[in-house]
Formats: sequence, structure tokens, C-alpha cells
Amino acid sequence: MKETPGEITNLLLAWNNGDESALNRLIPLVYDELRKIARQFANRQCTQLKNAFQPTVIVHEAYTRLVDEERVEWRNRAHFYGIAGRTIRRIIVDEYRKMKANKRGGDWEQVSLGEVDGAALPRVDLLALNAALEMLETWDERKFRITELRFFSGLTNREIAEVIGASEKTVEREWRSAKAWLYRELTRGAAL
Repeated sequence: MKETPGEITNLLLAWNNGDESALNRLIPLVYDELRKIARQFANRQCTQLKNAFQPTVIVHEAYTRLVDEERVEWRNRAHFYGIAGRTIRRIIVDEYRKMKANKRGGDWEQVSLGEVDGAALPRVDLLALNAALEMLETWDERKFRITELRFFSGLTNREIAEVIGASEKTVEREWRSAKAWLYRELTRGAAL
């Protein structure tokens, strides 16, 4: 089902105001987009992770967590997808941690981060990426949010700008800086 501009925002605001029927109308509109976010993440990954993280399972778990979230004051569509991306990241990292523990070592393929200035970023363990993101959050929360919104939510620069209340140029600049920081952090000691 294709959403119309503003429809998701209106339903989120109605849900905030206690309209339970708004949630029932909202879910069909966001379900496909949540699947797309989960599928995009899985498709960027190695075969092991693609097979382990079924988008439908991830979306159902994310949906359950989002519906149970009572402290969120939903502002708009981009805000919703930003929170959904963070929820999906936590689900994926938790599941990866369980899978890796069950395998007890062995060779795990690594996740792809894309590129920085045309150069491919190293493939890294998902837990190393998560640890680096947590460090980035303490160093610069805005760079962290931009990274999370791009990598786990698949939001565009325009949508990210809307979520964080900044210009698209700022988002572009901060994203370049965040990628460079992640590259340095994740390759630290790799040449030793």
C-alpha cells in the first residue's frame, strides 16, 4: 500500500493523541517500508547474515517494540522511520550476538559499510561496528544519528535533515566526517 504525503505524520499524531484506530490504519502504510529497511540492511551483508536475518521476522519484532513504546512523542514520518531504524539495529545486533555465541567462534563473514570518498570501507564484524557506533554516539551524537539513520533506516539526506533539524548540506558534511571517523576507528591497528 502506497502512503500519501503527510498521511503517516497525521496518523502518528492521531495515535499520540490516543486514537487507537490510527494505529490500525498506520501499520499497513509503514509495513512495506519497514520491510524495505530491513531488506536493504540484509542485502548489504554477507550470505550468512542475509540468510539469518529474514526481513519479515525483523519487521514483526520491530513492530512489536514500536507499538509497545509509550514514551515516544511521534513528530512525523521521518522521525518514525528513524526510531524504527534504531530498533531494527538493536534487533539485528542482539540476534547476531546470539548467533555468534551459539557458533562459539569460527569464521563469521563481515558486514559492509560502503565507501568513503570512493574508497571501499573495510568489512567489519557487526559487533565491532556496533561498538564503534556506541563510541561515535558519545563523541558526537549528531554524527551518530546521521550514521544510524543512513545505514540502518535508509533515510535520504533530506529526510535525515528533517529528523535532526539541520540542513541537507550539514547532513552531507557530517556524514562524510562520520564515515571518515568510522574508517579510522575500525581500521585502527589493522596494519599491525
